[in-house]
Amino acid sequence: MDKIKISTAQFENRSGDKVYNLSVIEKLSQKASEEGSNVIAFHECSITGYSFARNLSKEQMLAIAEFIPNGESVLKLTEIAKKFNIAILAGLFEKDEHNNLFKAYVCVNKNGLVAKFRKLHPFINPHLTPGNEYCVFDLQGWKCGILICYDNNIIENVRATTLLGANIIFMPHVTMCTPSTRPGAGFVNPELWKNREADPTSLRLEFDGMKGRGWLMKWLPSRAYDNGVYVVFSNPIGMDDDQLKNGCSMIIDPFGDVLAECRSFDDSFVTTIITPEKLTQAGGYRYIKARRPELYKDIIGKDHKSEQKVVWLDADKK
Repeated sequence: MDKIKISTAQFENRSGDKVYNLSVIEKLSQKASEEGSNVIAFHECSITGYSFARNLSKEQMLAIAEFIPNGESVLKLTEIAKKFNIAILAGLFEKDEHNNLFKAYVCVNKNGLVAKFRKLHPFINPHLTPGNEYCVFDLQGWKCGILICYDNNIIENVRATTLLGANIIFMPHVTMCTPSTRPGAGFVNPELWKNREADPTSLRLEFDGMKGRGWLMKWLPSRAYDNGVYVVFSNPIGMDDDQLKNGCSMIIDPFGDVLAECRSFDDSFVTTIITPEKLTQAGGYRYIKARRPELYKDIIGKDHKSEQKVVWLDADKK
């Protein structure tokens, strides 16, 4: 494998405004390409918007969802990728010919669709169907995987994607700044965002504290470290519907170290060069080789009824 230059982006999307969101994706993709990046990744549902979907009926969801790969948005992404010779990863709601709905994330390049992943643990809207397949694909000689937001909190998903061969895992999110049973969690007041130019300090304190980055850093670097993979984390900045999100899009290496991170309140991206040497130098490489699956394969594979409770959705209804 040769080194590869990857960008991760963040921007303030508009709910349901695919034309606008794709225009921002195009602008940032162009800038990343001009700076020599081979790949740029955007957040979960970056094309459609995300949090507003919690209030949509199935008919409304079907209206905003698209077929993949022949829907307008994926075709537009491909046009952008071809125009600027850069691979692009972005998210949207997908529908199939039977009116099933999915949370999808795609990778496209100048030749069209490279990969599609359906979120394994969707919850923003009750009409969404969970995906049932992991996704590992080739991107410029690197084996890449995709896991969307909550998928990454179930550690088996990250390990399984790694065992399928992924060296880089793209982890698009819309996360942080929501209520939880975790101490210090909660929404961030949108007034702080409106006043960010006059008082950036108060906003940054909220964004970097336990409502935001402080929580993220408890677990995200460990996913990279334990599995010996690069992690490309993407997250929106600003208002997503009526919820404020804190960005912190970053790229983490197999040692669990942050190589680059967005620290602006603006639509932006950061870029770093990823090299193959760290994949075998990091501890995760040795840990995977030292596994003894005969000890736990029957434990991990035991029948289990999946339950998913998302506290902030309940809080939002009160």
